Parts: sequence; C-alpha cells; structure tokens
Amino acid sequence: MKLEFVSAAGLRLAVWEWPGAGPPLLFAHATGFHGRMWDHIIREFPGRRALALEFRGHGRSAKPAPPIPWRWFAEDILAVARHFDLRGAVGVGHSMGGHALAEAAALRPDAFAALLLADPVIFPAHLYGAPGPDVSFILRRRNRWASSAEMFERFRPRLPFAAWPEEVVRNYCDYALLPDAEGYVLACPPQVEASIYRESQAPESNIAAALATLRQPVTILRAGKAWQPGVFDPTSSPTAPDIAAWFPNAHEVFLAESNHFIPMEAPHVMVREIRAALDTMVDSHSAP
Repeated sequence: MKLEFVSAAGLRLAVWEWPGAGPPLLFAHATGFHGRMWDHIIREFPGRRALALEFRGHGRSAKPAPPIPWRWFAEDILAVARHFDLRGAVGVGHSMGGHALAEAAALRPDAFAALLLADPVIFPAHLYGAPGPDVSFILRRRNRWASSAEMFERFRPRLPFAAWPEEVVRNYCDYALLPDAEGYVLACPPQVEASIYRESQAPESNIAAALATLRQPVTILRAGKAWQPGVFDPTSSPTAPDIAAWFPNAHEVFLAESNHFIPMEAPHVMVREIRAALDTMVDSHSAP
C-alpha cells in the first residue's frame, strides 16, 4: 500500500493505493472520515487493486476554505479516475461518498462498471432547498489532541464508536489527526465538516436527474434507522426510501437493524455485496 497525490482544480488530493489485479475497487468515505476507514474491508480482497481517496477537506488532502459545494466531491472522484485511468471499476461509497460516486459515474460512465452505495446522502426531493439541521455543535467539536491514543481512549466507550470493532475505532483515530506545532488537530477541520452538512440540502445537491442516466448496476444498502428532517442524528439514514427507483438498474438491500454506519458496524455485508458486484461483472463478460 502507498500514498499518492492527485491534482484536482489546483488542489492536492490524497489517494491510498493497494496494488493488485482485476477490475479495481474505488472507495469513497463519508463526511468527516478518511481513506483508511476502509482498511478492514479492503483486506478481504487480497490481490485486488484498490484505491481509497480522501476528499478535499479531509485526511491528507488540501483544506479549502468553506463553503464546499457537493459537486466538487464528484469532481474529486473524476480527478482520481483520470489520474489512474480507471475503466470498469467497482465504486464503493458511504454516505457523502456514495452521493459523490453516483454523480461522478453519471459524468464519466466508462470509469465504473458497478456501484455499491452504503446509505448514500441522497434525500427525498422535497428536502432539497429546505432548512437543514442545526450543526453548530460541530464547530464546538474538540479539535486539538495530544495523540491518537488519547483520542481512542476518549472515543472507544462512546456511541457510535462503542458499537464498532476495536480495530476500526483505532484505525479511525490513527488517521483522523494531523500533526501541527502544538500536537495534533483533526484532519477534517470542524468548520469544513459543518459546512459540508450545511451544503447537503442545497438545491444544487439534488442529483436525481443525473441518477436517471446511470446504466451500471447499482446496489443500495439502506439503513433502517429513519431520518428525522431538521434533526441532526448521524446514525439515522438520509437515503430516500424509494431511492432504487431513481436508477434505471438498481436494487436495494434494506438493513432494518442497521444505522447509518454500515461499513463500520456491518463490514460483512459490505464484503458480501462487493463480491456480488465483482461476480456480476465476471458473469457479464463471460456471457455469449
């Protein structure tokens, strides 16, 4: 595994690359996270080429000043696809990453042969343009830490982290911080994260028209914990209940007992569905 940097609109984006063969896997993380959140899933595909980008404002990527329109996250994926000359990849996205992957695939269809979207932030149409939830508390989030070990000790007993495997929490903490002159700060600054949530319901974030153009097979993993408009609950599902019907070729896997953190709390489901997407690609190529 190695870390590469890609240029997107003059910004430097970090991309973690695992070498291998076969159709590549491209992983896109959620708001506030980073590319190494996928380690526990990628290791289930030894010998398979995998890429995990870190969106602008996150991880080791550049930190532009807010606001950051959601279309720019799709542009980040397109920049990665161009840099690595991706064709026929399986795109795997969680939350905001799922939204960005779907939009990117509509803009460059040849880059992706299939998509797996885990609880993508694609709201029912009537919520776009409506007032979003109050996320001011994110601006008060603790930004400075002495070490990733301190962060782990603080987060491990708390929800939602307490429901994640220990290695996933530790991996989150190990890569969620960047060093500065006084210790460590969050790799996704609170003002950036808060801005992303504010932009999520902007009218231009509604990509329903783009979804209708996608011909690739799409699998939607939708969590059962219902979203309450106007209430900021990061464990609830923001995905439109009828989302599968927005795509020409999609099916839904409804996870009634799951919350929004599907890749962290149900990695076996992610692995199963990635394998199914890869098997579908093999079957389509072998068909007469």
